[in-house]
Amino acid sequence: MIEIRPFKSLGHANHGWLDAKHHFSFANYFDPNRMNWGALRVWNDDTIAPGTGFGTHPHENMEIITYVREGAITHQDSLGNKGRTVAGDVQVMSAGTGIRHSEYNLEDVTTRIFQIWIMPNRSGHAPSWGTQTFPKDERAGRFVTLASGYETDGEALPIHADARVLGATLRKDEKATYHLGATRLGYLVVAKGSVEIDGKVIHERDGAAISESDDLTITALEDSELILVDTTFAD
Repeated sequence: MIEIRPFKSLGHANHGWLDAKHHFSFANYFDPNRMNWGALRVWNDDTIAPGTGFGTHPHENMEIITYVREGAITHQDSLGNKGRTVAGDVQVMSAGTGIRHSEYNLEDVTTRIFQIWIMPNRSGHAPSWGTQTFPKDERAGRFVTLASGYETDGEALPIHADARVLGATLRKDEKATYHLGATRLGYLVVAKGSVEIDGKVIHERDGAAISESDDLTITALEDSELILVDTTFAD
């Protein structure tokens, strides 16, 4: 089962420096039918103006994954971590028992990110942060795990959740397959391009909520970049 959530149907908040689209209820956007998708709680599509960003603020008990689509984001937190994550790469912040952080676009160009929040497998983990490079050519024609709650995904950034965040890049007419499992939930967003799954077209920045699907076969209708969350039903 695949429910397409068109980009134009998403929640929207334009703060001037930040133009945000919300796949799920967030801040002043509330839709009781879009509270979460299993353990996936937030998927924000953020456009951040040069020289601006999110000032220091707190989080706790949430796994926060940032996928940089364009530009770069610079992170600083109360644990002493500092880092810059560029387009195509990923950072993970496990908020755990509590962390304060800021996220700024210090570039002279617009930064575009997907900010993904996944509920942890339990409360009270130690907070942490990390960033990692994931060359797009290594994702060519297949899904690569970017962040994972499973030790078997050793090269992925670790998260404290029964979930994976995956990325793939496809050339036009190229196919990629992924074994989701009928008891799992998937949420796919096309960062660039457009694709088809089971006869349904997913355009750039659309979301697709996937359930009761054992194996996914995704066909690129044009050169495309994909992000997929594989998760479980929330407790």
